[in-house]
Amino acid sequence: MSTHPVYNALLAAGYISLIVLSGHLVALINIPTEDNLFAPMGMLALLVLSAAVMAYLFFYQPVMLLIENKKEEAVRLLLKTIGSFATITALFLALALFVFPFI
Repeated sequence: MSTHPVYNALLAAGYISLIVLSGHLVALINIPTEDNLFAPMGMLALLVLSAAVMAYLFFYQPVMLLIENKKEEAVRLLLKTIGSFATITALFLALALFVFPFI
């Protein structure tokens, strides 16, 4: 894991993009499916996996810095990572609302 906040935020955005792209491609296949027990189980498993991946990307290095008794550096890294991710999120939303509103 990196101590570079933009790198961590880009990895998080890349993970989200990969999940969305995969879901979009599966939806394009248009295979008729029956209701079954495994779809909700798969979605819940994906939620748990995503929470674990995001926790690792956002919190692993700051916690390691806290363990090393570098509190200010840990807080700074966490806030910069969240700020970088917020910027990327704003970019995604701007693209969705203004550049590609009909796709």
